[in-house]
This record gives sequence, C-alpha cells and structure tokens, in this order.
Amino acid sequence: MKDNTLCYSVGALLYTPANKTTIASSVIMEKFDLPYSLALCLEDTVNDDFVEEAENIMIQTLHTIYREKEKSSFYIPHIFIRVRNPEQINRLYGTLGGANKLLSGFIIPKFSLENADAYIREIININAGSGKTVYMMPIFESASFIDLRTRYDILYGLKEKLDAIENYVLNIRVGGSDLCHIFGSRRRADETIYDIRPVSDLLCDIVTVFGKDYIVSGPVWEYYDGANWESGLREELKKDRLFGFTGKTAIHPKQIAVINEAHKVSREEYEDAKQLLAWDKTNPSFVSRSSGHSRMNEFKTHTNWARQILMKAEIYGVR
Repeated sequence: MKDNTLCYSVGALLYTPANKTTIASSVIMEKFDLPYSLALCLEDTVNDDFVEEAENIMIQTLHTIYREKEKSSFYIPHIFIRVRNPEQINRLYGTLGGANKLLSGFIIPKFSLENADAYIREIININAGSGKTVYMMPIFESASFIDLRTRYDILYGLKEKLDAIENYVLNIRVGGSDLCHIFGSRRRADETIYDIRPVSDLLCDIVTVFGKDYIVSGPVWEYYDGANWESGLREELKKDRLFGFTGKTAIHPKQIAVINEAHKVSREEYEDAKQLLAWDKTNPSFVSRSSGHSRMNEFKTHTNWARQILMKAEIYGVR
C-alpha cells in the first residue's frame, strides 16, 4: 500500500466532534484550506451519554453534503468516522445509505491485540458488500504499548494481523495526546512531542515496525493560537519528517495550511527524485552529483526516498 499515492493524500486530517452541526456548511462553502481530510469523531470528543445523538447529527451531516454534491461542485475531502467499537462500523455504514459513497473509511481508536480481530472482521465484511474500498486507519494509543517487556511482541503481532488486510489499511496513526496522558505529560508550544522521551521512543518503535510498509501519520499538535503555536507546529513537522511520518492530525482549521506547506517538496528534492528514478541502468556509474550540486545522489540507496518525494509532490506541490 505504501507505493499508492492515495496513502499519502490523507495529509492534514482535521478532527471534529461528530455532533458539531456546522460541519456540512463548512465543507460545502469550502471554508478550510485545501487539501485536507476530515475525521468525524464519535469517541473521546463526545460525552458518553450523547453518543446516539452525535450519530444522528453525523448522519444528517453526511446526507446534507451528499445532497449538495449533486447540485454543485465543491471540494470533497477524504471523510472518516472515528468509531467507539466494532459494532458501530456496519450499523453506521448501513444507515448512511447513498451517502456512504462519501466515506473513505473508519478510524479505529486504541487499536490493540484485544480488539484487532473484531475490527478487522468488520472491515472485511463491509468491503465484501461494498462497491468501493472502505479503508481503516488504526490508532496506536493504548497503554498496552508502554511496557517494554512486551512492546515489540505487541507491535509485530498487530503488524501480522494488518498485513493480512494491507490493501484496506490506508494509514497507521498514533495518538500523541493519549500517549502523553499515560505519563501525565503535556508539551508547551515551544516544545515538541519528541522532547518527551518515553513517548518519542515509542513513536520511533512504531515507525521502525510499520514505516517500511505503511504510511505512518504524525501526532496531533494541540496549539492553534497564542505565542509560538505556528513556529512550534513547524518545528514538530520538521521532526515528524525526520522520524518518518507523513501527514498529521489537526484539531483546528488554522493548522491545515501549515501542515500542507511542510509537506511540499523543495525544487532540488523534486529534480533529484526525477533523476534517480530515470537513471540509465546501463551506465557504469550509479552515483552522480545532485541537481543543486550540493550532495550526492546514489541510485542504489536513494530510490525509495525518490518514490516518496514524487508522490508527495503530486499531492502537495513543489516549493
């Protein structure tokens, strides 16, 4: 799946409570920077006593967008529903009727060995009866990952399960706030999540296990106003890239443009990537100076990087 441009296109995933009544009008009126994806959350952002009400509001939201889509042209983001339990998946998908065509998939919270089989079974069943692929994006955020004595067994156990349905797994996501919560930590606007070493080490382990085969998306940045919010986000995005993350969870529309800008590729990266993927394999030399004459391009060691650069350039553009 990682070689599919679609995996890179989730990008800035804007989270919003599913019971927010202004979502449809914001999408229809194109009030958000483009491109973006949308997560309608039925889990942590909704009071436990109001889940059914939130479901009904969300269903109405999607029906409204679907009806307006038939009348006029506007940007339709990737739309995902963050569920609370496996049973919600089939029930909500059926309730949506024709509006389920808008749905790219489901976000699975607190994905673990205990619930993985149930969620995977629901995704398989949905796809068996759907005319299009319905994806899942599991979130690694549960306390089960903390214990170093079992962490690697859990991560590789989950990878084995997901590999069996790899074509349905659009992204791997990480719950930065939930992981910080376990340690009672919270970064300031002039710090990044990579300064919280117990969390940073776990994020590194997740990318190590999954990053070769899947797109792993970066953790949420919780600041959207006040001093240093934007410079702090830019700094964390830079470290996201170095860690191997692509895309990032957003909790406010102001963050979308910053995330998109960070995912644009430089002109030199773009030209180098094209050079590497168009290499003359009959040439006796597999090494050459870069387009900007500032570094070395080596065919055997930089082609994986080059493929990712061209897919990012196709979606986010070139600086």
